[in-house]
Amino acid sequence: MFLGDDLLPLLVLALGAALAFGNVLAIVRPPGNRGEGELERAPVGRSIGMALIGALAAMWALASLLRG
Repeated sequence: MFLGDDLLPLLVLALGAALAFGNVLAIVRPPGNRGEGELERAPVGRSIGMALIGALAAMWALASLLRG
């Protein structure tokens, strides 16, 4: 198989970790320069939910990689 048998868990790990990290970073440190019509800060509830989904996906992928 192209790039090995662990391609799918590696991709899920990368995307899940990026989703979790990006949303936590948006809550902790919102962007300083905003354009007109942009929010002052990220919606906290949605960002926490998406961070949890990303963390769950990353943990699932990590467990799959360590098990196999």
